[in-house]
Amino acid sequence: MTAEPRQRIDLWLWHARVVRTRAAAADLVRAGHVRVDGRKVDTAGHGVRIGQVLTVALEHAVRVLRIVRFSERRGDATSASELFEEITDE
Repeated sequence: MTAEPRQRIDLWLWHARVVRTRAAAADLVRAGHVRVDGRKVDTAGHGVRIGQVLTVALEHAVRVLRIVRFSERRGDATSASELFEEITDE
């Protein structure tokens, strides 16, 4: 049985351009501002899977994102936007 692919949450947040630096992503997670499927995460190395929903409390907004795919490196804004589906309140 093969394990589902995972990526560190700090790396995914940085690749998806939610934050400017990987260190900022790690700080955001450690400060308790990120939830995965409704559960608070406080470890930057926490593994996330495709399909999970992240709630990220940023300075001026709260973003809710469904992980659609992973990336091996940080790309431009267009490629970053392909990593997630933005979920809005209805």
